[in-house]
Amino acid sequence: MRLRPTVRATAVSLATALALALLACGDGDAKDGSGSGATDGTGSGGATSTAATGGATAAPKTEGSVTTPTGTGTAPAGTTPGATSTATGTPAPLATPRANPPRTVTTVNAFGGRNFDRPTELGEYPGGYFVAEQVGTILRVTSGGATDTILDIRDRVSTDGNEEGLLSVALDPAFDSNRSVWVYYAARSPRRTVLSRFTAGANGVIDKASALVVLEQPQPFPNHKGGAIRFGPDGLLYLGLGDGGSGGDPQGNGQNLGTLLGKIIRIDVRNTSAGEPYRVPQDNPFVNRQGAKGEVWAFGLRNPWRMAFDRATGTLWVADVGQGEVEEISTVRRGDNMGWRIMEGDRCYGASTCNRTGLVLPVTQYTHTGGRCSVTGGPAYRGVAVPEVASTYLYADYCSGELWSLPLDGGEPVIVARGLNNMTSMATDSAGRIYILRQGRPIATLASP
Repeated sequence: MRLRPTVRATAVSLATALALALLACGDGDAKDGSGSGATDGTGSGGATSTAATGGATAAPKTEGSVTTPTGTGTAPAGTTPGATSTATGTPAPLATPRANPPRTVTTVNAFGGRNFDRPTELGEYPGGYFVAEQVGTILRVTSGGATDTILDIRDRVSTDGNEEGLLSVALDPAFDSNRSVWVYYAARSPRRTVLSRFTAGANGVIDKASALVVLEQPQPFPNHKGGAIRFGPDGLLYLGLGDGGSGGDPQGNGQNLGTLLGKIIRIDVRNTSAGEPYRVPQDNPFVNRQGAKGEVWAFGLRNPWRMAFDRATGTLWVADVGQGEVEEISTVRRGDNMGWRIMEGDRCYGASTCNRTGLVLPVTQYTHTGGRCSVTGGPAYRGVAVPEVASTYLYADYCSGELWSLPLDGGEPVIVARGLNNMTSMATDSAGRIYILRQGRPIATLASP
């Protein structure tokens, strides 16, 4: 009988934590799944400094001044960075810092118990909610479960690899006025991932012909696409990209600042046009470094599967899927090196020793024993609708179905629910409800027991 692994947490306050995620998703794991059959490399852990292929095809300009989030500011009016997908509606009240550990919660089926195949994203939307399906569709869903398709780009989306498909959707912070919907998906011939902007009509149907391709990233392998689109408190777009796939980061992308693979990027899309798809903020950390991509905000990630801003502090929380042993939860700040492939979690990867200088360790991590395999990140929850997990960061394991709640103001994670296998994503809405997205099952909300 295998022993249940302990969940390791660094009990530090967020005011002093500079922790970052190296969470690893084992190749061949189930999440949106790798299924690629790639063989893991040994990984020397050495960083590269030469420019690599695989850069974005767009040719952005560098802009003058953009405010850098410090982790201490509040979001400007009109944005909802605390939600997994930017949504319309009034943000829920902020919970006060918690004095007691998180407590057990239960789940209740939402949307009339309607099943979804491979849901990847959910958010509030005119007429109800939107639900993105990995195959390449976005559905509008009412509270009773009635659906209509508001975007179908299956002809553009590749699902050749188990981790490919339509991976993220976010409404623009100014959606009420500009009707912009941001979409990130995998495409083929050549294999690449695409960030596009679409425009929704007055009836909520998204005009397929309105697509403006903002960024295309060549992808060498079918796994590790990352893909969460999140708008920060500064109004800028953050996108997490995986290391390009296979196993063990064979191209060394995580530590190579000359590629966007294995990075969180930060771009300004507030005046997107065909002539200028985006601008690179002048205060991005590597704008003036020779051979580095100016879009890079943080690096050294393997496969960031979901990230979320804490709307009270501006802190960016990232769940990074591990290689074969360790899943990580981190907070990511400007210029941080999350360590992959030098390290997996707090362990040297493929070596008995490694140079840890300048690397940021996870806030918490867990191992793959006990049937665990791949982390799914959730929200930094500041709502009051589920007080048992107020002021905590939520994350789950795809295989074991365990849901953890980690206090945002420091402390140990607590398992608050079990049996939530095949979880692909989480979301919140303006009423403070927390949604659980699982493959082949109804979407559920967390509830007090």
